[in-house]
Amino acid sequence: MLRLKKYILSNFSALFMSIFLPLFVIASVIFLIKLSTYTAVIQLTIFEMGKLYLFVLPEILFYTLPITFFVAATLSLFKLSNDNEIIVIFSLGIAPGFIIRTFFKPAFILSVLLAFNFLVVAPHTTTLSKNFLSYKKSEAKFNLAASEFGNSFGDWLLYIGAKNDDGTFSKVFLFNKKQEEEILIAAKKAKVINDSGILRLQLMDGEGYSYSKEKFSQINFQEMLINDTLKADLTTYEQPLQYWLSKENAGRKKHVFIKDTLLSLFPMITLFLIASIGIVQVRHQKSKVYLYLFVSIVLFYGMTIGLEKMFQYYTIPVVALSWLITTYAIYRKTIVNKF
Repeated sequence: MLRLKKYILSNFSALFMSIFLPLFVIASVIFLIKLSTYTAVIQLTIFEMGKLYLFVLPEILFYTLPITFFVAATLSLFKLSNDNEIIVIFSLGIAPGFIIRTFFKPAFILSVLLAFNFLVVAPHTTTLSKNFLSYKKSEAKFNLAASEFGNSFGDWLLYIGAKNDDGTFSKVFLFNKKQEEEILIAAKKAKVINDSGILRLQLMDGEGYSYSKEKFSQINFQEMLINDTLKADLTTYEQPLQYWLSKENAGRKKHVFIKDTLLSLFPMITLFLIASIGIVQVRHQKSKVYLYLFVSIVLFYGMTIGLEKMFQYYTIPVVALSWLITTYAIYRKTIVNKF
């Protein structure tokens, strides 16, 4: 029995990798194209594009692995049926339930990994990706350059004499005109600093002038920080549970939780359907395995999305139990009663 189980799983693993790799590459290309659209708003280096890709990698794996498992397991049984090996297995007195038990362990492990992915890993990577893009957008607003027309920096008008190779600025002038007072600041050198997502302008070795109708004042400074900042809208959380329970984007989180929970359960609740589609009598049945695979995936996603508004969180047990009961009935009729 152990050798037979290893033989079935070896056929499954070979098909799994041959299906997973193309799906993974296609999904990666789609996500990279989506990421490239950000370059219309912000500047991204190749390293930063790779960083963003790593943030979406768990999401790519989450959506490709369940479908790959379903397709690979079904096609591996279909291959064994075409080679008449399934008939030989059943002729030796081995019940169809052995096939279900063989795939149960990898299905269970995959479901646990998928649940850990979307419950624990996804909140972290989603927050990192969102904060990174928010920071880059705020940095883009802070894209200072040497220009005779000046730059806008909050309430300040900023003139830069030259931009150095190390990213600092030379001969910097800031002007701020209020209702009753005007302020002029001149510095020999300045640089942009990032403090936890907040961008500030640090001025070094300069003078400041403040004048109005009543008074005129001057100060000399070695270092000054302009605190009228452009702040990135960053999201913080301490634990995954805090992320899921927070009210921010509550509607979207509920939709993701329902959909991803059912997708995590998909490998386990489709075991009976895998056997029903994959095990065929080649001499007496016309194979429609690819059609059944396509219809099954579309139907499962359709039920998940279609019933969500009606049942809310109850969509999870409704879809899971109805899918399990229906596929078991099909399994009993097409496999158990015949073999």
